Amino acid sequence: MWGSPVRGLTTLQGNFMATLDELRRQIDALDGQLVRLLNERAAVAVEIGKLKMSSGAGVYAPDRETEVLSRVARLSTGPLTRESLHAIYRELMSASFALERPPRVGYLGPRGSFTHEAALGKFGASVEYESLSQIAAVFEEMSRGHVDYGVVPVENSTSGAVLDTLDAFLKHGTKICCEMYRAIHHNLMASCRQEDIEVVYSKPEAFMQCQRWLAETGLAAKVSPAPSTSRAAEMAASQRNAAAIGSKLAAKLYGLSVLAENIEDNPNNATRFFVLGRDETRPTGHDRTSLMFVTAHKAGALVEVLLVFQKAGINLTMLTSRPSPKAEVEYNFFVDIDGHAADANVKKALDDARTHCHTLHVLGSYPKSTAVLAA
Repeated sequence: MWGSPVRGLTTLQGNFMATLDELRRQIDALDGQLVRLLNERAAVAVEIGKLKMSSGAGVYAPDRETEVLSRVARLSTGPLTRESLHAIYRELMSASFALERPPRVGYLGPRGSFTHEAALGKFGASVEYESLSQIAAVFEEMSRGHVDYGVVPVENSTSGAVLDTLDAFLKHGTKICCEMYRAIHHNLMASCRQEDIEVVYSKPEAFMQCQRWLAETGLAAKVSPAPSTSRAAEMAASQRNAAAIGSKLAAKLYGLSVLAENIEDNPNNATRFFVLGRDETRPTGHDRTSLMFVTAHKAGALVEVLLVFQKAGINLTMLTSRPSPKAEVEYNFFVDIDGHAADANVKKALDDARTHCHTLHVLGSYPKSTAVLAA
């Protein structure tokens, strides 16, 4: 004969609670160990900070960051994913920055821009951020020493090079110390209905990345440029029947409703960002170098420069040009190559390339990023 169902249920609940309590006690014990170890790690970070300050070195070292994140991924046997561990360690390193000397990071703002999200993803929540109205202002604040690092977009997988960033390199001697890729998902946001929209604000590059959707919805004729996607959200929030294209974070920050999600034409849309700094980055064995040069005024001069890298077996990953502000017939070429400027083969190739150029500047050598971070 079966026992009482109520008694059986009570027994199951009792066993469940006993097991849950035991697992929670294990979590509490592990938390105690983690807190102790985290503080021990932080104490070592403080000593490292003192050494950096005495030598004049910057707080952020991209080569060391790459080394730490790679080692953490190798050490892990799960169940935490590589992405989860990297997110945890980025915040851990951000807290360490704050103990050493909180760096000031400038970015294309205002808050809620995709560049703001990229900066947060790289430096975490424990540093000081400076919102700047234009990409050129990030370079200017770096040059004046008002910020320690700057974050700017450089190219998008749909719309190509960010011309404001390339043009800023022509005026400032700022170094690239790091790169990162982030998935970019655009959203239409407003405080009115979609059918009532009279103007859509966003950065021109965002419009380029959403051309098909804008044409299909009839909004292509209503677009108006803004300095950034987050500034567009600010403008939309302050005007009747205005909308913006930008991030969900921007919609949340400026009190707008998301009317349409993921409106980018390319579902794999991603933007590459540069971190600007002042210190040289040491070779990691998996690096990229960005160059800017002006060729000699003769036929085939660009080909001669490119052949130098071909003969050296060095791969080129980007080539674009911008008119020089100094001469009407002169162009500045921007090139990315695999390898570090300190590598013997790259160093020789750069020396050889200079013989075919009026000017050649190394904008920076930095750890190569291959992962696209989620939005």
